[in-house]
Amino acid sequence: MARTYPLDKVRNFGIIAHIDAGKTTTSERVLFYTGISHKIGEVHEGATVTDWMEQERERGITITAAAVNCAWTKSDEPDRTSPEKKFHFNIIDTPGHIDFTAEVKRSMRVLDGAVVVFDGVAGVEPQSETNWRYADEASVPRICFINKMDRTGASFERSYESILKRLSKKGVRIQLPIGAEDRFEGVVDLVRMKAYRFEGEMGIKVVEGEIPDELKSEAEAARAELIEKVVEHDDEMMSAYLEGKEPSLEDLKKVLRKAVIGNNIFPIMTGSALKNKGVQLVLDAVVDYLPSPIDLPPVKGIDPKTGETIERTPSDDEPFCALAFKLQTDPFVGQLTFFRVYSGVVKAGSYIYNSTTDEKERLGRIVRLQADKREEVQEVLAGEIAAAVGLKDTKTSHTLCDEANPIVLEQIVFPEPVVAMRIEPKTKQDQERMGMALKKLSDEDPTFRVTADPETMETIVAGMGELHLEILVDRMKREFNVDATTGRPQVAYRETITRPGEAEHKYIKQTGGRGQYGHVKIRIKPLEDLAEGEELKKNVKRSEGFEFINNIKGGVIPNEFIPAVEKGIKEALERGSVAGYPMVNISAELFDGSFHEVDSSEIAFKLAGLNAFREASEKAGAVLLEPIMRVEITSPEQFMGDITGNLSSKRGQIENVEDREMVKVIAAKVPLSEMFGYTTTLRSMTEGRASMTMEFDHYEIVPANITAEIKATRNA
Repeated sequence: MARTYPLDKVRNFGIIAHIDAGKTTTSERVLFYTGISHKIGEVHEGATVTDWMEQERERGITITAAAVNCAWTKSDEPDRTSPEKKFHFNIIDTPGHIDFTAEVKRSMRVLDGAVVVFDGVAGVEPQSETNWRYADEASVPRICFINKMDRTGASFERSYESILKRLSKKGVRIQLPIGAEDRFEGVVDLVRMKAYRFEGEMGIKVVEGEIPDELKSEAEAARAELIEKVVEHDDEMMSAYLEGKEPSLEDLKKVLRKAVIGNNIFPIMTGSALKNKGVQLVLDAVVDYLPSPIDLPPVKGIDPKTGETIERTPSDDEPFCALAFKLQTDPFVGQLTFFRVYSGVVKAGSYIYNSTTDEKERLGRIVRLQADKREEVQEVLAGEIAAAVGLKDTKTSHTLCDEANPIVLEQIVFPEPVVAMRIEPKTKQDQERMGMALKKLSDEDPTFRVTADPETMETIVAGMGELHLEILVDRMKREFNVDATTGRPQVAYRETITRPGEAEHKYIKQTGGRGQYGHVKIRIKPLEDLAEGEELKKNVKRSEGFEFINNIKGGVIPNEFIPAVEKGIKEALERGSVAGYPMVNISAELFDGSFHEVDSSEIAFKLAGLNAFREASEKAGAVLLEPIMRVEITSPEQFMGDITGNLSSKRGQIENVEDREMVKVIAAKVPLSEMFGYTTTLRSMTEGRASMTMEFDHYEIVPANITAEIKATRNA
C-alpha cells in the first residue's frame, strides 16, 4: 500500500500542561477544527472526547493519555479542501495531575514535538516545570500556548516572564494578545505583523486584519526582539540584518523552524480555548515550526547480537522498528499495546520480534485510535502511532522489530512510587479476580507496583500519590468487578548506607548427612554515579540502585556459587536493616571466601551472602530515607501566617513566597509522611479559599527521633 501522505506532512505531538491549564479543552477545539468531532465537548459538562473514562468525566481531570489522529489544512490556505495541502496529526492529550506523571513521561519519549499549555492567570505552575523537564530529557521541540486570556486576572506579560524565569530563557513571543480578561478579542501575529480575530460559530472563521493603533508600537518592539533572536541562528541572515536588511517572511519562518527543531527557541503564543480564540493558529504553528519525523535525527538503539550502536532512519524502506509505550485494557477487544513506528512497515497478521524479551509474537489486528473509538487498519507505516490487539508478552518500553534486523531501543525510565497501602479482597470470588486485575493494572501503569509483605503475606500496592491509588482501586471495582478494602496510605520509605562497611560470614551447618558450607567476605559502600563516558567494567553488574562486583581471584569461590551470593545480598536489600524497608544506592563487592569440596551448595552461599550483607550494613551506618515533596500553596494573603506556621510544624522548609494577582504563592519542601489529608486541613484553615499541588522531589535522611518512632511501629 502506497502512502496517502508524505512523511514530511506528519506531525506527532503531545499537549502537556499543569492540571487545570485548559489542556483537554484545547484538545477538544483541535478535534472540532480538524473535523473529527462535530460538536465541542466541554470538560465541565463531562462530554469530552479525549477524557473518555468514567472517572475522568466525573472528576473533570485527565487520567490516561488519549491518542487521536486527524488532518489539518493551514487556515491561510486559499483551497482548504485540497488533499495535497493536508497535514496528518497524531496527537496525545496527556494528564496534568502529578499522580499520572508516567503518562507524560512515556508520551514524551515517542513524540516529535509538544504544545505546552499555560494558564494565563497562574503562568508556570509546578507540574509545568516537571513536564518541561521531561521534554528537556527527551529533547522534544515545544510551542508554548498561554491559554485562558479571557479569565479575570489573566496577564500575558506576567505568564511570559514566568516562562523565561522558571523554564527557559529561549522563550520568544510570536504573538501578542489584543485585550485581556473580558475584553480579549484576538491576537497579533508578530511574524506576519497582522491581527487575527475569530468569528462565526465556535470561532471557526479566522479573520485577518490590521494591528490596532494602540498596539502598533508594542508589536513593533516585540517583533524587533523576535527577529534578533531568530537571526542568531543563521549567519547569512545575521550579516544581512546587521547591514539593515529586514528578513523576508519566508526566510524568517524557515530559520525560526530550524531553531525550534533544534530546541534553541520556544515560540510563545496566546489565546482562549474555551472562548474559541487562537487554537487554529496554534495548529498552523505546529505545521510551520514543529518537526516531522524526517526533521529529527535517526533513532539510535543497540544491536542485541554485537552490542554496537545502530540507527534507524524514518523511512518505509528501512527494516521495521517500533517502541511499545503504553498498555491499555479495553473492555471490548482486550489488551491494546500502543506503539510508535520509527522505521519500516508492519502489517496486521504478521509475526513481529520482541528484541527485549527475545520472543516472537503474532500481530493479530492493528487499530488507529480516536480516544475510545477505533478504526481497524491493515498496516502502519514509519512515523505513525497505532495500537496492536492481542500481544500477550509485550510490555511498556519493549522494542518490536524485524527478526532479521534486530535492534533494542533505549527503555523509558519511570519515577519510583512513593505511597503504598494494604489491599484485601472482600470475598473469595474477589480474591480470585483481584490477582488478575492487579496484574493488568500494573502492566498498564509502570508506576503502580504490587508486592506481598513477606512477614504478614498481605498484598501491598504502591503508586505516585493518594489520588493515583484511589483511581486504581476504583478501576478495579468498575472494570474488573473486584470489591476490595484498603488500609491507610503509607509512605514508601527506603534505606541506604552512609559509609563503607566490610563483613565476613561463614555459614556452616552439620547435620546427620551431608553438611552445608559457604564462606564469603564482602565490602559495601554507597553507590556512585558513573562519570561521563565511563563504562561499567566486565565484573560489575548494575541494576536500579544496586551494583554487584565480583572480585574473586584464583577460584577461591567456584563460579557456579557467585550468583547465589548475589541473590542472598539482593534478598537482604529487600528486607532492609533499619526498619525493614528496601535498601537502595548500594555497591557490594565480593572479594574473598572459601568453599568445601563436598558440603558447599548454592543455598549455603546464598545464606552466607545474606548474613554478611546484614553485618556489613550495621557497620556502614544504615539510615532510613523518606520522600520529600515539593508543595506549592496558593492562598489569599490573610491566611499566610497560619499556613506557614502549619508547614513549619510539619517539618516543612519554606523556600519562596511570591505575589500573584490577588494571592500569595508559597513554595515549600515537606516530608510526605506529614502531608496525608493536608488538603482538608488547608481548606478548613482558609475557609476553603486556598489550593495546593504536591509532587515528589527527592529522598532525604529521616531524623533520628522519627526513625525510632517508625521502627517502634514496624516492630509493634
